Parts: sequence; structure tokens; C-alpha cells
Amino acid sequence: MFTILVFLSLVYGLEGADVVLSCSLIEEGGGMGGMMGGAMFKRTPSTLVFKDLVGNDGLSPELVTPYNPPETPNADDLIFEMTLPSIQIPNADLLLHADCNEQEVVCEISRYVPRGAEMDSLPAHFIGSVQLEGGGISLTLVLQTLHGDTAKSDTEPLMQSKLNLPLSQSGTLLTEVVFVVFSRVPSVEAPIGGDALLDCGFRQKNSVPGQDVALEWRIQHRGNGRKILDMKARETETDVEQDLFVDRNNTSAEADLLVRDGNASLTLKRLKVTDEGTYICTVGSGEFQTQQIVQLHITQPPRVTLSEEKLTFQDTTPQKLSCHCHRYYPLDVQVEWFSQAPSEEEPVSLSKESSLSSHRQHSDGTFSLSSHLTLQPDKNPPGTVITCRVSHPALETPTDATLTVNEPEPDTAFWTIILIVAISVVFLYQAFRGAEN
Repeated sequence: MFTILVFLSLVYGLEGADVVLSCSLIEEGGGMGGMMGGAMFKRTPSTLVFKDLVGNDGLSPELVTPYNPPETPNADDLIFEMTLPSIQIPNADLLLHADCNEQEVVCEISRYVPRGAEMDSLPAHFIGSVQLEGGGISLTLVLQTLHGDTAKSDTEPLMQSKLNLPLSQSGTLLTEVVFVVFSRVPSVEAPIGGDALLDCGFRQKNSVPGQDVALEWRIQHRGNGRKILDMKARETETDVEQDLFVDRNNTSAEADLLVRDGNASLTLKRLKVTDEGTYICTVGSGEFQTQQIVQLHITQPPRVTLSEEKLTFQDTTPQKLSCHCHRYYPLDVQVEWFSQAPSEEEPVSLSKESSLSSHRQHSDGTFSLSSHLTLQPDKNPPGTVITCRVSHPALETPTDATLTVNEPEPDTAFWTIILIVAISVVFLYQAFRGAEN
């Protein structure tokens, strides 16, 4: 994936603010594509201009850098000027703050052919993919060309050199959004046994009442893929009808929300490790079909225990202490050891002196691991605090398991012998006195 730093510009208009993104036009071909000789993708720098994306309430005029088209239109420039005449995109305002939040935006544009259309038919169509890195909105837009202001001119319009399409008088390619599939949460984390809502929605200009809306959800993971839900829904005069295929228990999507609200979200219940993967939400309505990707990450924090509840050195013999990490997911786990004697102000790391067992995988897909540490009595006097610290992606902060070295207990064997000797002496003394009498 080609990642670029966002160039963001806000422009006040009568209805809202404009957003300008640096993009790439993606085309097939352009050379040998690796060892197999397949076609590579050719990238050409381009610009995507969102017109009146959101209302300008609350935006400071001092922070706005006006976007102006080139003074002299150039046939080689690729500037896609895009309007959203009747489509409202949820959370689109996040694009306005990407630069201030130091977030990157991935923006790619490619040609698109609607169902039933020819490659060179007019109006032309393009797919625009806009993703806000690090969380936030992800959009897949179908753009349709317009020729409004070129018809008003008496001169022949300037033709874009690569696309052979007429440009506006300001040198931009006028388009409008006619279909969009989006996700407001393109990455989701959920625990084993929990539930997950995979967000996906769509908007369409001039949708036909009663037409079928097709929804498909697929999962891809480690080279394997399968369809888990396929739905075709339509609104009738009295109800919403659907044709439904589901290949996973405790999985659902709402047909009425799909056709009435454009809500294509998927609910997964009783999650397992095997549910982790890349989910592809594909929505089709009328002549348009496109998709969004949602990543589902399954997590399970480790349960951390020590092999001993207390630690006491009776002599100079070293003692082994183990730290057990039980049933965690994913595999990434880090175990550290520290000791802090009463005379020390800061803990001392013992991690280099420890050893790790191999990972043990359970039938539910979770893992367990143990770390072992041998402690010397001369280095760990009574009162020393021993800490096993475990870090894992499912933990917001590392978790600690600790114990304190105790004072040596009295030698019970020695005192037991003394007691037996004393009792024996008393018994013999009483027996001897009895014999004399």
C-alpha cells in the first residue's frame, strides 16, 4: 500500500469546508512485475478535492489556507474536484483534523466500470479510496464525472492528457459521489468469548425504491478465506424481505437497517481465536458495488502466577522460582524479573539470569509460557521483594506478581531432638524414683 503524508487545506464556502488530499492514480501495467512477470501498478500523482465536505461551524478563518486551482489550466494535471450533492458521510470531519493530529492519509484513485457499462462509456467512473491511518474513517467512493461548466463555454474544453476527459475551465475534472461504502471503525479488538460489531455502511445517490441491496461478508486469515454471510434484502410496501446465508453460528446483520439506513454492520458473538482476521464488507446496489475492510483482532490477557507463595532460605542452597503466564492471545508476551533488597532504593533487573520455556498452545488457540529464575540466598536477604512483570498487547499496563523473602524459620529438627531427649530424661528419672520406693 502506498502511504503519503496528507496535505490538508480548508477552504470556506457558502455551505462548508473543502479538503484537499494528495493522492495517486493507480493504473495496471508499467513494466515487469516480479519473478512471475505479472503487470505492475503504475502510480501517477494526483489531487482529490472534497467540495463542501462538512459544515464550517467552529472553524477559525485564521487557520484556513485557501485552495486555488492553477492559474493556467494544464492538460497534464490530475485534479479530481468532487462534490457530495446528496450523500452525507458519517465522521467525515475527521479528515479536517488529520494534519493537526499528525495522522497520515492513504489516498488512491483508479478507474471503475459499473455493472452493464462499457470501459470507455460516459460518464466515466472512478473509485476513490481514502483511509485515515491510526484509526478513524475509511472510505471507498464511486466518482462520476460531470460536464456542467464545460458546456457553458463556447470554446472546446481542455482534455486531460492521460484520461482523455474534458476538464473544467479551472483545469479540474469535475465529479460527484454517487456511491460510497465506509467504516468508521476499521480496526476492532475483542476478547475471547466476547462480542464484536464490525462497522460498515453505505450511501447511494438516487437509489431506486424496492431494488435489491446485496451484502456479503468474507473473512481472510493466513491465506485462507471463506464467506460467512450473504444477504439480499429489499423493501416492499409492507415489510423488508431477505434472502440469507450464514456460515457461522451467532452471526447476524439486520436487513431492515441495511435497506432503510444503509447499515451493513456485522455482529459476531461468542468469539474464538479462529474468528480473528481481515473481514471484507461488500455492498452492491443497482449498478454499483464496492467494499470496505475491517480488521478484527482477538485478545486475551495472561493470568500470571508464581510457583511459590513464600520464599525462605534455610541454608546456602539456591532456590528456583517460576512465573507462569496462563492462556493468553496473541503470542507476543514479555516476562521480566526484578529484585529490590531493603537496602536498595531501586529494583534491580534479573531478566538476564532467567530462562523461558517454550510456548504451549491449548485447544482453544491460547498460549501459556513459564519463566524460571534461580535465586541465591547471599544476594537476596530477608525482606527482598522479587517481582515478575508481564507485558502483553491485551494489557493496558504490565501486570506484576510479587513475593518477599522471609526470615529463616527455626531449625525444627534440632528442637524436636532436644524435646525428645528432655522427655526421655524426665521419664527415666521418674522410673528410677519409682524403683527406689
